[in-house]
Amino acid sequence: MTLEKARELDTKYPTYRDKFAVPTHKSLGIKESNELLIYFCGNSLGLMPHATKVAVNNELNAWAERGVESHFNHPNKDGTDWVDIDLPLLPLVAPVVGAKENEVAVMGSLTSNLNALLIHFYKPAGKRTKILFEKQAFPSDYYAFLNLVKFYGYDESHLIQLEVKPGNTFLQTSDILEAVDKHADELALVCFPGIQYYTGQLFKIEEITNHVKRLGDIVVGWDLAHAVGNVPLQLHDWNVDFAAWCSYKYLNSGPGAIAGIYVHERYTKDLSKNNYTPRLAGWWGNNSQDRFKMLELFDPINSALSYRQSNPSVIDVVAVRASLEMFKEVGGVETLRKKSLELTQFLQDLLTQSIHYLPQGSTDSRLGFKILTPFNPEERGSQLSILFQPHYEGKDNIMEKVNSYLHEHGIISDERRPDVIRLAPVPLYNTFEEEYIVATTLNAALDKVASNEI
Repeated sequence: MTLEKARELDTKYPTYRDKFAVPTHKSLGIKESNELLIYFCGNSLGLMPHATKVAVNNELNAWAERGVESHFNHPNKDGTDWVDIDLPLLPLVAPVVGAKENEVAVMGSLTSNLNALLIHFYKPAGKRTKILFEKQAFPSDYYAFLNLVKFYGYDESHLIQLEVKPGNTFLQTSDILEAVDKHADELALVCFPGIQYYTGQLFKIEEITNHVKRLGDIVVGWDLAHAVGNVPLQLHDWNVDFAAWCSYKYLNSGPGAIAGIYVHERYTKDLSKNNYTPRLAGWWGNNSQDRFKMLELFDPINSALSYRQSNPSVIDVVAVRASLEMFKEVGGVETLRKKSLELTQFLQDLLTQSIHYLPQGSTDSRLGFKILTPFNPEERGSQLSILFQPHYEGKDNIMEKVNSYLHEHGIISDERRPDVIRLAPVPLYNTFEEEYIVATTLNAALDKVASNEI
């Protein structure tokens, strides 16, 4: 794996980096240079598309020029009246998650949406009271599950958490299916992440969902925070009941940007004012024809839009739209995935050639690093999680030293204490040559640690 090979691959796969605002050494305060940084942190916050600033400024101008009138009379001939500002996003986001347009909504934030969906879909009855999820779930998910069972008067014993077995770095699909079978009679809900945030493991969503659904009346939901915009999804065809995601990682929509949900159409197509399951509701989920009549009557929309509670932030929505339009322009997630597979594999090959690399499952305790992420390309997204060892506290911590060295050399990665750095090569704006530089710099950092230079 050489620099020449990296440049050869960069001629094969296009980059759209010029469509993004990439921080520089100077803007980050590293040194007085306008040289672009190498940004490998898109799994935490994606870079800003240049189109986002234009889109946001258009709505700020509308606010300035017409105030409240822009809700029904937008000053831009190509703009959308604010009352319907999120509707043009439905045909853009539906292909990203493999859904029908009536199965998606752009709304809320990830955890608030997840909580709203859990309240709606978790229906404990009889022996079926338990929720199956992973031990290493992102804390927000754990807090949501814990408080959900407590809301119904249960305790932590109604949470079934799967742990990674000793000697492994990620959950095996067979372990998940065995746990589903073991607890089938007492499960009310199964909810996993599409991609595990810490290890980068891509769960087999279709296989797990179908296995659960064959066992009876068990609801299956997915937290797609790290999967949406990263890997191809087919939620409708996979028979998923519900899903929630954020849009500020691989969808590049801005910090804390408005999120989204998916709900299979079987739960919404027959909704009416006399036929609906109660949910956390608000006026934006009500029949739009009667919305401004202020009636004391809930008449839910016959789609995932019925789960909306409030009118969405206009600024947030157009930021999401700017990014989704780019996904459409470049051929969608399926096209980007081809480059993503090559990028992640190339980075893996570079890292495993390092003298500091230690194989998965190795008990070797010397200075170096292991890769926590599955080596099977079909079981991961655009991420490799690097575990540094041995573990030291404070200023002697290996990961902290390496991460600081990377930062000083203009490489932005994501540290996860105590010992992990997550590297996320994003196909929209990262290149193979950048990967070569990252791997070379990481090796140099460990060389300096080994010689006590840092």
